[in-house]
Amino acid sequence: MFADPTCIRRQVRTCRWSSWDRSGRNHDFVDLRPGQTLTLLEERGPGKIVHFYWTTINASRFHYRQLVLRAWWDGEASPSIEVPLGDFFLVPHCTPVPVHSLGAVINPGSSDLWSWGHNFYVPMPFASSARLELTYEPIPGIPADVMAFWYHVDIERYAEPLSDDIGRLHAQWRRENPTMPKQGTEPNSPTWNGDNLGGEENYVALEAEGCGHMIGLHLQVDNLGGGWYGEGDDMVFVDGRPGEQWPPVYHGTGTEEIFGGGAGPNRAYSGPYTGFHLVENPDYAGKNAMYRWYLADPIRFERSVVWTIEHGHDNNYANDYTSVAYWYQIEPHAPFPALPDARARLPHFGELVYRADAARARCKERLDQAIQAGADKETLKRMWEAFNAGSKALIDGRLDEAIATFDSA
Repeated sequence: MFADPTCIRRQVRTCRWSSWDRSGRNHDFVDLRPGQTLTLLEERGPGKIVHFYWTTINASRFHYRQLVLRAWWDGEASPSIEVPLGDFFLVPHCTPVPVHSLGAVINPGSSDLWSWGHNFYVPMPFASSARLELTYEPIPGIPADVMAFWYHVDIERYAEPLSDDIGRLHAQWRRENPTMPKQGTEPNSPTWNGDNLGGEENYVALEAEGCGHMIGLHLQVDNLGGGWYGEGDDMVFVDGRPGEQWPPVYHGTGTEEIFGGGAGPNRAYSGPYTGFHLVENPDYAGKNAMYRWYLADPIRFERSVVWTIEHGHDNNYANDYTSVAYWYQIEPHAPFPALPDARARLPHFGELVYRADAARARCKERLDQAIQAGADKETLKRMWEAFNAGSKALIDGRLDEAIATFDSA
């Protein structure tokens, strides 16, 4: 992951694309509007993206799945990356938590604000061109406001062409909501002892065709069934498919083993290669998330790879599974499944969460109007304090307090 710091590379130049204020003042962010597509980077190669950072302040929690990142390498017709922005950066269920991994890092901002610093360090090389786009997709029936969006995209530019064996980074988002218990199983039972000798009904996080290697997985499970859901084994079919190849090239022994934990992790942790970075409840109910970087041990394939996992032993659990798979391959890549619309991408939230976020959007609209009308400093100070306090209460789960605070501004 890291270049030799003693090696001085000639004819390599570093550059940054960012949201800095071209007027020289301090408006160092983009005012991102609902329905807008923003070009974050458009480069002529050869080169490589080496770091990608972004943040917002007091934005809707839904923006993590409303914002969609797409990347095209070398003039290809279809994007190699098409993922909701938050999920790409290891934000689970629109709920950011600290992450300290080699591939991605999430750091908190001020304790008085709803703001997180999102960093991605997995290299993204390109031979002749690169384009990154960000689309802000509104959700019908849910208020959407102008979002302040800060970003850096750090790159290297090369004088020499890339080697033919350099793969392009790909990332794909998938969701099964809910997974369907296999016929004849005992639904939502952690002790089910059925036989899975094929893997055809497993949750599929990645199907790729071509030559390459898988280097990462971000898996999110909203445990609707309750109890320990993680008896599911990973089954990875390399150069073969479920129903045709058995046993798979990689056959695991349970969900916690994939992500480096002890038996039944019910406390969050985050490390360089593995993490259970979100555990909502110690009894496993509700929202959980985990990641695995295969940076030291990539899953290599010559023709194809299908990464699957059982949802409960022998696929007996009905849960919400969402994933992002990361891999490098030689182009061309196979077509991606269609990305669902923004509403269909939202996590499971109670009605009060939507009411609180709508109150946040109304408060933000009043604040913007007051700024445009030239309101006095005391009025703006009071409104800002209410907006910040309401946003903090919202993310802390104090939803009734958040609504009252927003409405007081």
